Amino acid sequence: MTPAQITGTAPQALGIDGDLTARTVPDLLGTLPVAAGVHRVDLTGVRQVDSAGLALLVDWQRLLNADQGQLELVGVPEGLLRLARISSVDTLLGFQATDAGNTGQ
Repeated sequence: MTPAQITGTAPQALGIDGDLTARTVPDLLGTLPVAAGVHRVDLTGVRQVDSAGLALLVDWQRLLNADQGQLELVGVPEGLLRLARISSVDTLLGFQATDAGNTGQ
């Protein structure tokens, strides 16, 4: 298990490194930047992800929406994209069919 951490500077240069799993998500909850604007988050550093990681991103999107903000996720791991599609939250998170591995470049 690799603890997850938020890296970079909000809102445009954020990243998540480590595992987004039930064991690591609770430590991230208090560190999520929430403010108006687009929060661009690079997920290429995510090694493992489970439903708790997906729930964290959905909750972060909800918190941002309440404050006139939104997530823009790039470098989406294939496993996260699959989980989002199975859970029918892929469009809520703004995922497109070509998003897996997309770094926005």
